[in-house]
Amino acid sequence: MLLEALREQLADLHAELPANDLVRWTGGNVSARDPETGLVAIKPSGVRYGDLTAATMVVVEPDGTVVDGALAPSSDTLSHLYVYRHRPDVNGIVHTHSRYATAFAAVGRPIPVYLTAQADEFGGEIPCAGFTLVGDEGIGKLVVDGLGASPAILLRNHGVFAVGRTATAAVKTAVMTEDVAATVFLALQLGTPHEIPAEAVARLHDRYVNRYGQRDARPDPGDCPC
Repeated sequence: MLLEALREQLADLHAELPANDLVRWTGGNVSARDPETGLVAIKPSGVRYGDLTAATMVVVEPDGTVVDGALAPSSDTLSHLYVYRHRPDVNGIVHTHSRYATAFAAVGRPIPVYLTAQADEFGGEIPCAGFTLVGDEGIGKLVVDGLGASPAILLRNHGVFAVGRTATAAVKTAVMTEDVAATVFLALQLGTPHEIPAEAVARLHDRYVNRYGQRDARPDPGDCPC
């Protein structure tokens, strides 16, 4: 089986999406790029999460040609590939329709930095891009053009895309995006949240990236924000 270890990891990471309440039924997907070959493994289209295994993952060339796997790849494949072509630093992508983050996307609203946790993980606001239909590279272009320095972006009327240096990092970002969105949503029901000044956001993010955690015991770059 081509890219067996990567596909095993991808199957495990897909299980994190329902476990963290980020997806319903067959919606959402994770992909991972193999840095050595440039091949991409991605979730098959329309398959329930409980049925996903390493063998069900689909491996595609950078142009979308399927090279291994018996099932059709995700309908978001071309957009994932567009992101990989334009972001060589990215080797993992996650798409979800997680409830609170997608509520912000539905009204075309970015999430300002109201929380120190968001400053740590994202280093700024979570932006919101425009609207386009699923199935071609359009979503990928919106992601690339709109991300900036953020590891996650909302897509109007659609959902969330998160990226990372690894698929693990991208999944972590997707989890944190929903957590931030849920907390900010609740804060907005209580009143007007106070935005953290940009200088403080930069200091918080620098501390988190460069000094937080066990610096000599971080084998998985997914532990760091993108």
